[in-house]
Amino acid sequence: MEENNRNSEVVLSVEHMDKNFGSTRALRDVSLSIRAGEVRGLIGENGSGKSTVTSIVAGMQNADKGTMTYQGREWKPKSMIDALEHGIGMIVQESGTVPGISVAENIFLADVDKFKKGIVMNRKAMIREAQEILDEIGAEDIRAEMMTAALDIQSRKLIEIARVMRKKPKILIVDETTTALSQKGRDIIYNIMKKMSSEGRSAFFISHDMEEIMNECDALTVLRDGQIIRTFDKEEFDEDLIKKSMIGRELQGDYYRSDYDGSFGDEVVLEAQHITVHSSEPLKDFSIQLHKGEILGIGGLSQCGMHTLGKVLFGALRPQSGRALVHGQPVKDEADAMSHNVGYVSKDRDTESLVLQAPIQDNISVGGIDKFAKGGFMILPTAEKKYVNEQVKSLEVKCQNPAQYVSALSGGNKQKVVFGKWIGRGSDILILDCPTRGIDIGVKQTMYQLMTRMKKEGKSIIIISEEMAELIGMSDRIAIMKDGQLSTVMKREDKPQEADIIKYMI
Repeated sequence: MEENNRNSEVVLSVEHMDKNFGSTRALRDVSLSIRAGEVRGLIGENGSGKSTVTSIVAGMQNADKGTMTYQGREWKPKSMIDALEHGIGMIVQESGTVPGISVAENIFLADVDKFKKGIVMNRKAMIREAQEILDEIGAEDIRAEMMTAALDIQSRKLIEIARVMRKKPKILIVDETTTALSQKGRDIIYNIMKKMSSEGRSAFFISHDMEEIMNECDALTVLRDGQIIRTFDKEEFDEDLIKKSMIGRELQGDYYRSDYDGSFGDEVVLEAQHITVHSSEPLKDFSIQLHKGEILGIGGLSQCGMHTLGKVLFGALRPQSGRALVHGQPVKDEADAMSHNVGYVSKDRDTESLVLQAPIQDNISVGGIDKFAKGGFMILPTAEKKYVNEQVKSLEVKCQNPAQYVSALSGGNKQKVVFGKWIGRGSDILILDCPTRGIDIGVKQTMYQLMTRMKKEGKSIIIISEEMAELIGMSDRIAIMKDGQLSTVMKREDKPQEADIIKYMI
């Protein structure tokens, strides 16, 4: 920790905190503190307790045991709104905007009455003030008068940041927010934390991205199984030691693929032919082929078109011109793609790939009804249970039982459920859009090993990713996109470096 932060006053302290969810012990005797001007990183595997402890600090839920002190007084926030009014704001991992109202209304969601005079709402004043807040945090390209539903995930997340920052919190909690952001969005978060630190305000920063958390934090606290394992000061940061503290062991086996031959079959299984899409993330006469047994990486900057490509290839989005082909046949829609054993994992996992308020069992079985239902429509409970249990066991989904709601799972286990939906039905082609977003290193390794095994089985995978290390580590070929077009294609055997990729992105 920097000397000025080490000697500054403690703003918030947590003492001997416990929290249980049923039989699951989420926190066990957790004690930590944060000083004025400090950016404190929290890291650990999914389910380690990071989000639980900070959500209690921010008033989202109560602890079962323990005390908190904030600015020298006992701290018992009644709600997140109460916490924010007193100077502690949290930006959560899940989406927290209302789509059917304007950006300005979302920013002043709990405080619109300040613009009312009697029954008349001064919308111009609200829009003007909201725009000033957006401009101040560096999100000036978002217009306050726009409808929120028209914006992408990143823009909606920046609206949430603006909502919290308008209160100028003394402590900001950033809970895995950067996973939903491009580099520009991440820089906005980094700049906010730097500015707060310079003004003597503080931040808790939760992230699975080892590089960013080591770059941006003054100190780093590791949690595992609901307990604090160790706190590292800045001068003690060591990536291997931090990883070992997180998982309690050395990582065994390969993390990324260890081979460099990049070989795959000649057969083309999925193809984009001259696809053009007019949207906020357009495609312009784009063509690419995926071969049998190939892992094809797709990378680029935000808005380059790669996420649109994934939707078009799965039949979830109809192009203005061109077509997607699976085994030489046009992809009509999602059901048609599924009938050809194509699976798709969306970047926006919680809204597009999962039904959070439904059991694990339903989320997995919905992808394979035609596989285990009698006659393709009559669901036999015994067959469904066997089908689901096989996926939960093989993917090691950490849950109480398959009847548990998906909303109660950690990010990594949610993603395992998504994979289970497609693997269970025997998908030969998988389109994975940011498949390891918001997942800890242990689960990431499991996912990478699963992809490698599927490749060896002759299955074909597209990885759309914003992480260059992931693209380099897993792909046979890497297709770099820029402004909706193909910029270049790199081969695994050529061992491309990040610097090689970046120059084709910009």
